Amino acid sequence: MERILTPHRCHRRQRRNRGCGGMPLSMVCPGTVVQVQTIQGRDDTRQFLKTLGFVEGTDVCVVCRLGGNVIINVKDSRIAISRAMAARVLAKQDQKTE
Repeated sequence: MERILTPHRCHRRQRRNRGCGGMPLSMVCPGTVVQVQTIQGRDDTRQFLKTLGFVEGTDVCVVCRLGGNVIINVKDSRIAISRAMAARVLAKQDQKTE
């Protein structure tokens, strides 16, 4: 019997995100300023993050990662969100800091 090899879950996720070109906010090094590129997830999740200030084109700074949370500077305020929620925000390196 021939065995069918299926790609691992993370490979499927990478293929799905390939067109976005952004890095999840949960993977950004502390102290780095990035620009929000897009927000993934369900409509209510995207709306919740937008009310917190995660709007496309906004500059954000990852302050630190504590336990399972990420502390982020957004529009002159510090917000703590879970790593799972931060992974839904895709960001790119801010052009001003390069």
